[in-house]
Amino acid sequence: MSDMAPDAKMVAAETQAVAKISTGQDGGQLVGRSSGTRKALFYTLLVLFSLLYIFPFIIQLVTSFKTSADADQHPLSLVPKPLTLDAINRLFETNFPLWFVNSVWVAVIVTIARVFFCSLAGYALARLKFRGRSALFTAVLAVMSVPGIVLLLPKFLALKYFGIYNTPAALVVPLMCDAAGVFIMKQFFESIPPSVEEAARIDGAGTFRTFWSIVLPMAKPALITLTILSFQGSWNELGHFIIATNREDLYTLTRGIASFTTGGMGSGTQYPIKMAGALIMTIPTAIVFILFQRFFTQGANAGADKG
Repeated sequence: MSDMAPDAKMVAAETQAVAKISTGQDGGQLVGRSSGTRKALFYTLLVLFSLLYIFPFIIQLVTSFKTSADADQHPLSLVPKPLTLDAINRLFETNFPLWFVNSVWVAVIVTIARVFFCSLAGYALARLKFRGRSALFTAVLAVMSVPGIVLLLPKFLALKYFGIYNTPAALVVPLMCDAAGVFIMKQFFESIPPSVEEAARIDGAGTFRTFWSIVLPMAKPALITLTILSFQGSWNELGHFIIATNREDLYTLTRGIASFTTGGMGSGTQYPIKMAGALIMTIPTAIVFILFQRFFTQGANAGADKG
């Protein structure tokens, strides 16, 4: 019996240890350490990928304050030697201020018009009953699948035919509505209960009054989402502006800075002035997105719920 006592004690100890592990009494620290290690690894990889993503922007920022010789010899250096504002000063000696003004008024007009017309079209496709509505919406989706570059030649021919080529109207009129905006607004309007509109019609409101006074204010997240996308899209647009005009006084920032890369600044690479122009061009869209990113997320989620 005395020989069996140690074996019984060992069995009891092992059973108790297994019970502790199964209940998490001893395994909790091990699991916690393993989970913490995975989180640390995940965040480390996330930071590395984030740095890799923003590295070109950092190079752009630093190069804007370099001399041309320093940029040529040390293109990836993060320390300008010497630190100078010559590129920015020279940039404002060109037509850059005029191009900036052109980009502002084009982006503002296109954004306002696109929000209005896309909202009208989206509401019509979501609520109004008319023959061919499904076919029309299918056509809108088909346009979204067509690469924009394919439409450049038809746009150019249309601008020439209507006699607005090389005019301010050519910069804004073809951009006042787009298929993606119509799709976003249609999806959001379909998520609004029809009973809201029925109550307005009982009170005597017409279709447009119901849309303008009742439905549109409820679509604030989608409207802000469309505003951000429209502003960024029109501000960064290049292909359309290339075929819309060849007058330098009608250039936008994208077209003007593109001319720098094709020898518009004379001989040499001129990296600092190109990077300075691109840096200044980035600021307005970044500000708009930072200010309205919360509404952008809400609008995207609202569209996804119905999509």
